[in-house]
Amino acid sequence: MSHAVPTPAGTPAQPGTGEGPVLSVSALRKAYNVGKPSERLAISDVSFDVAKGEFVCVVGPSGAGKTTLLRCLSGLLHPTTGEVRFEGTPLQAVPDRLSVVFQDYSRSLFPWLTVSKNVAVPLKVAGVAKEQREARISEVLHAVGLGDVGKSYPWQLSGGMQQRVAIARALAHQPDMLLMDEPFASVDAQTRFDLEDLILQVRAQFGITVVLVTHDIDEAVYLADRVVVLSSPPSVVEEIVTVPLARPRDQLVTRSSETFGQLRRHLMELVTAHH
Repeated sequence: MSHAVPTPAGTPAQPGTGEGPVLSVSALRKAYNVGKPSERLAISDVSFDVAKGEFVCVVGPSGAGKTTLLRCLSGLLHPTTGEVRFEGTPLQAVPDRLSVVFQDYSRSLFPWLTVSKNVAVPLKVAGVAKEQREARISEVLHAVGLGDVGKSYPWQLSGGMQQRVAIARALAHQPDMLLMDEPFASVDAQTRFDLEDLILQVRAQFGITVVLVTHDIDEAVYLADRVVVLSSPPSVVEEIVTVPLARPRDQLVTRSSETFGQLRRHLMELVTAHH
């Protein structure tokens, strides 16, 4: 299997080039059990923008509120104060043009539905006609390398293949943005490399903006255009690091480059500074 990844068509629009950011997070603060003795501040103050077509990774020490942040970015959770805007509109709920892929693919797929029927779920919800649905299911399953398993059930597939199904389902209704919460954390190293390259291919093919939360610094450097580094909780943005590595990325060439090593070291220092 080739690990070279095609480069996205066009360069990502940078904030300030006329086109507004796809995602804009300003002064986001999230506390749990507000007003009670058990009140806990998870996120103190987080602000960043994500440009159209950009790939942004979020890293931070464990307990830094990465998953809480992702839930706020998706509209699944409301910030205590501050604001998240998606395509210019303040988030009140999960928007139609946004898809989320969670770490636990086995729980996110319906075991009693075939792979094709799992992928069809968001299309049915959106009221897409049957003929269009079938064409779309075929397209996204081929895009994730599962063109021949539509009639299988998720439990008949390996973990890596199940996560590909979850990605295909997230892509089915042509979202503008994909949010991913540690999506490759529970697969083996080789499968993880394959899935990293898959997500870069899919991003290039469909022109999607991606925000991916990970605890794996190497993964963040390999995938991202920029990395948002959170502090230990209650979290603030420690630094936003630009990744000047050429695309297409390659597991062997990219990871063995001097720049990769320098970025990895810098991010490790940031993440471990407070421990």
